[in-house]
Amino acid sequence: MRVTLRRKASMLICGGLLLALAGLVAAQQPPARAASSGVSVERGKYLVTVQDCNGCHTPFKNGEPDMTRMLSGHPQDVKVTGRPALPAGFSTAINDTNTAWAGPWGVSFTTNLTPDRSTGIGAWNEKTFINAIRLGKKIGVGRALLPPMPWKMYANLTDDDLRSVFAYLKSIPPIANRVPNPIAPPK
Repeated sequence: MRVTLRRKASMLICGGLLLALAGLVAAQQPPARAASSGVSVERGKYLVTVQDCNGCHTPFKNGEPDMTRMLSGHPQDVKVTGRPALPAGFSTAINDTNTAWAGPWGVSFTTNLTPDRSTGIGAWNEKTFINAIRLGKKIGVGRALLPPMPWKMYANLTDDDLRSVFAYLKSIPPIANRVPNPIAPPK
């Protein structure tokens, strides 16, 4: 009887180890992209809303996104000259408009996502937008997108989802607002 119990215990332990190993292998695989429901401006609006793009790309006024400047990025008239001194224990700071972020990387400013041709994404095409999100590069080929932009998370969206977001962004009113270039960290 003891041999049978030992054998069963060994089989259970081996089975558990195989399941754990299978779980580790599965965790190393790239995430599967969920099926999409097609490309549409309405879906893009939904995705922009649930991903809270306005939380960073729309300047805040009185603690709330100022929707008269929806998705226009860091206001060109709000000057930031460098990374502020941070209290002990803090590694990041955010300005009052919630559009300038300072940290070890320097200072980053949220981008103008409106379809303004000279200061926003109006001159971008769909491929440029998708490459920017998938590769984490400005205009899909430039410098790295900086914190707090969660591009690695958004890169998991389906192509149709990204096309929908782009279609929605192209449908909103253009706002001329030239966002400054990032500020490098102090040396």
